[in-house]
Amino acid sequence: MGRLENKVAIITGGASGIGLATAKRFAIEGAKVVVADLADDVGEALAAEIGHDAEVFQADLSATDECVRLWNAVVARFGQVHTLVNNAGVTQPIKVWDISPEDWDRIQDVNLRGVLYLSQAVMPYMRARRRGSIACMSSVSAQRGGGILGGAHYSAAKA
Repeated sequence: MGRLENKVAIITGGASGIGLATAKRFAIEGAKVVVADLADDVGEALAAEIGHDAEVFQADLSATDECVRLWNAVVARFGQVHTLVNNAGVTQPIKVWDISPEDWDRIQDVNLRGVLYLSQAVMPYMRARRRGSIACMSSVSAQRGGGILGGAHYSAAKA
């Protein structure tokens, strides 16, 4: 029996990178994993790769109504949630002087608003049960001010 047996975890941005690795680890530990990702073409193949009856939900986490829809779908499907991992993030390798207002908004919408909106959807449930965990992923870019894969707007969001 794994450490997360009979637990349900939502992992945003779980279709690739750190999110996918997190989803796989949670599944190995016995959790029922729900991957929430903007990618709409990964579905069953991704769920099979993660294993342990993982499910994939497509959602644009930068929109409040999408976060509520996702939350309602997960609760309807599993009846409970124990952990939310706010991992979803987008980056843009661009120099500070080239960041447009649209670029700035796109990065902030996903990397900050998505964390806020989905956490707000989940918190009343966790508070009512007096338990639950929310983890929010950052980036080394927050300390370096960019230069790896993201620009200054990504670094600001991840700080």
